[in-house]
Amino acid sequence: MSRYWKYVKPYLLYFICGPILMLTEVLGEVLLPRLMGRIVNEGVLANDHALIIQTGILMIFSTVIMLIGGVGGNYFATKSSVNFAADLRRDVFHKVQRFSFEDLDHYSTGSLVTRLTNDITQIQNVLRLGLIALLRSPGMLIGALIMAISINGKLALVIAVVIPLLILSIALVMKTAFPRFQAMQKKLDGLNSSIQESLTNIRVVKSFVRDDFEVEKFSKSNGDLKEATLRAMGVVIMTMPIMTLFMNVTVLAVVWFGGQFVIAGGMQVGDLTAFVTYVTQILMSLMMLSMILMQASRAGASLRRITEILDAKVTLTDEAAKHPHEAVQKGRVEFRDVSFTYRSDHSAGYPVLEHISFTAEPGQVIGILGATGSGKTSLVQLIPRLYDVSSGQVLVDGVDVRDYTLRELRDGVGMVLQKNVLFSGTIAENLHWGDEDATDEELMRYAEHAQAAEFIDRMPDGYQTELEEGGSNVSGGQKQRLCIARALLKRPKILILDDSTSAVDTATEAKIRESFSNELRDTTVFIIAQRITSVMDADRILLLDNGTIAAQGTHEEMMRSSEAYREIYYSQRDQEEDAV
Repeated sequence: MSRYWKYVKPYLLYFICGPILMLTEVLGEVLLPRLMGRIVNEGVLANDHALIIQTGILMIFSTVIMLIGGVGGNYFATKSSVNFAADLRRDVFHKVQRFSFEDLDHYSTGSLVTRLTNDITQIQNVLRLGLIALLRSPGMLIGALIMAISINGKLALVIAVVIPLLILSIALVMKTAFPRFQAMQKKLDGLNSSIQESLTNIRVVKSFVRDDFEVEKFSKSNGDLKEATLRAMGVVIMTMPIMTLFMNVTVLAVVWFGGQFVIAGGMQVGDLTAFVTYVTQILMSLMMLSMILMQASRAGASLRRITEILDAKVTLTDEAAKHPHEAVQKGRVEFRDVSFTYRSDHSAGYPVLEHISFTAEPGQVIGILGATGSGKTSLVQLIPRLYDVSSGQVLVDGVDVRDYTLRELRDGVGMVLQKNVLFSGTIAENLHWGDEDATDEELMRYAEHAQAAEFIDRMPDGYQTELEEGGSNVSGGQKQRLCIARALLKRPKILILDDSTSAVDTATEAKIRESFSNELRDTTVFIIAQRITSVMDADRILLLDNGTIAAQGTHEEMMRSSEAYREIYYSQRDQEEDAV
């Protein structure tokens, strides 16, 4: 728990003031029954109006002080818990941002969303309740118990019998509740993942008319969460009736035995009234503690999940960087006997890449071809260290990529991923991801190079056109061209295009390639493509097959030396001729 002290320390004054102010409520609640008993014993029975008025004024004054203390205590408890949760959420989000692709593979998106929202909210709520009741419930329990014993020690024995039974019941409930709340949070992960996947791919769902399937899948996840929630909340449901039963039985016993004392003349009516109130306060304080412990049980499951994220070891870090201030200068890329699997411990599956060796000189264009699953995307992801090699070395400008800091390395690499991603906001805001300080003229210039300017200019608001989530209000080809323009704005030394022109026509693709040759003379370009025409003019073409380089060379060299390359070329040419 010491790791969470840093979230308490900046708001320590709030954490202290909240419980202390709540003590004023405790003092008032302990004092009021005694004053009421005094009114009955010395005022009503003696017909002393002055005493009744005097005591009543004192009770009103006590109530006002209680009000001020209660409001102040709640205010500081809320401020403490909200600030604690906000800082914790910030750090968890920052930790997730540091995760490598490999780290993210261990958590679903839905699970991370649940942890950042629902789990931290559970912790916030129980922290607030805890600060309110930290001194209030124990203080009321102790104060009311002392007052009850001072009124009639023999009658207080009833409480001594009930309290152990109540504590035992609370312990049993807690033991049952914790694993159920943990299971409930996991089911919530599953539901969030299902919702996120369905909404993200809603257009695919509708195009394949799979609405019924998605509804059924959601219903199953929703049903699983419902059952898990009912199992967990069933414990909570039982708690209140059990506590109420204990309270009512105790009050009944106190009234019965206390009535006997009053009849026998050993106790005054006002004292019995005060005693019953104190018994109620004792049991209510125990009930309050039980409910807080119940919430703490749920929050404990959430805290464990948050701690799992904070304690997770980030697989890609700058700790071993030998050149922390060195930036990519030329863009020379060399693969030396590189092999790679998608598990850092290499315990599962076979290598995705095996014994890859080649060199790309600054300014060269490298085309990468291969069947689906041949390792094309995996290969280029090793350059900016989205993953680390399993063996061998990837060098940029003669330096192992692991010796750069991630920021310096990735600042020198522009990448258009296989899945084009745009964010909610204007087109200009999306392009500024490439260079946040770019001028409007630069935005237009690089949009022109990416062949995006012509459709942007046709839009009513031009570069201020609002993009919906994921860029859903532009076509696939337009989205690709915007992503290319965004990458060009980085002015990278290395540019990676992962099948990034698959949705544009060949004429537009040719214009984009021509812009590259003019604008990116000194940039090393890697182009992953399905069409040979996309890489025919490359300085070198790599043909991958099952994670190995089956052939490499220029288009002319490959046509002479590689039968597999020739087969791809002629089959694609025949398809184009048939299409014409």
